[in-house]
Amino acid sequence: MKTGYGTYHYDGGELWVEGVPLRTLAERLGTPLYVYSASKIRTQYRNFDRVFAGRSRTVCYAMKANSNLAVLRLLAEEGAGADIVSVGELVRARRAGIPPHRIVFSGVGKTETEIVAAIRAGILMFNVESAEELEAIEAAARRLRRPAPVSLRVNPNVSVDTHHHIATGKAENKFGVPYEKAVELYRYAARKPWLNIVGIQAHIGSQILEVRPYLETAKKLLSLVDRLQSHGIYLHVLDLGGGLGVPYHGEKPPAPADLARRLLPMMKGRNLRLVFEPGRFLVAESGCLLTRVLYRKETAHKNFVVVDAAMNDLARPALYDAYHPVWPVRRSSIRGVATDVVGPVCESGDYLAKGRVLPRPHAGDFLAVLGAGAYGFSMSSQYNSRPRAAEVLVFGSQWWVVRERETLNDLVRGEKIPPALK
Repeated sequence: MKTGYGTYHYDGGELWVEGVPLRTLAERLGTPLYVYSASKIRTQYRNFDRVFAGRSRTVCYAMKANSNLAVLRLLAEEGAGADIVSVGELVRARRAGIPPHRIVFSGVGKTETEIVAAIRAGILMFNVESAEELEAIEAAARRLRRPAPVSLRVNPNVSVDTHHHIATGKAENKFGVPYEKAVELYRYAARKPWLNIVGIQAHIGSQILEVRPYLETAKKLLSLVDRLQSHGIYLHVLDLGGGLGVPYHGEKPPAPADLARRLLPMMKGRNLRLVFEPGRFLVAESGCLLTRVLYRKETAHKNFVVVDAAMNDLARPALYDAYHPVWPVRRSSIRGVATDVVGPVCESGDYLAKGRVLPRPHAGDFLAVLGAGAYGFSMSSQYNSRPRAAEVLVFGSQWWVVRERETLNDLVRGEKIPPALK
């Protein structure tokens, strides 16, 4: 077994994150428990941002990956902006100290309330995904008497080698306006005094493991930029979205420097501010989900380890058959056996790992599910009436609870039994 994953490492047979033993956190705070490494998040952000130094750019963190206020504040202090997809994320971003002029608003279903809130906040731009949305933004801006900054999200019909649920740049996907319709929509926007055309955007998917799709996308968007100039429409922002992958299971994704090396020559002579929307890349490797072994179960076909974390805590394995490294918190010399790590939820899809070779644990032992900093807690739920996990942020040898564990009372907060049933 390899001995390091990001800032997670074995020392004296115990698994640590930065300067904190994970056993200490599990015993003191209980499980399931999400843990994040502040130094890993900082390192990932700096590795991304610095390769574009010397170029006007904004790195807008895709908040859907992990919207904890402490994580947002950490990135805000590094200079990050935010890519939001709801008014709730707008509120979180502002509360964490991210300035509105560094916020882009994506998503295919922005409501009138959300549009109004974003215009009033003074965001950098809306990434508009349909003709009717563009009309709705124009109508809201007219009522408010405040011009709305807009960018069209263009669907470039570029294929990426990733799970089909997280590929977003093909013609059959719901995202973006068709490439061949973009010029027509920009010309429409240019005629509307309450729309301020800012830029152009595309986001082609998540967990992308090669540079090629980004270059294809950039080439198509820059061609549109040139065509728009012939119509007297000048853009100031080129937003290439996010999606850069991370190594969950031996993958070798390109580094940000690989992307910059190929992309920046395409930008020479162009007065365009670059915007990126990384999410997974910034936070995935920072996080782990700690869980406690409840039972062992052997059948004629399989070995199971039943743990107290479930698909409601980490949905990615059930949704995408995603692989996450699973390490014992205390290293063992016992010979490993093929094991399914499963949770208590009443679904056959409730598993964290399948066929994983692990030393046979005992009830009460702790396991760490690594690479869980992105789309872990943010996709969690209360399915089976299970309270959601607590979250911890680690700084060196210090740590803080940055979200309290939900209580049983939290499960029913806001629910009422009507008088007819009393």
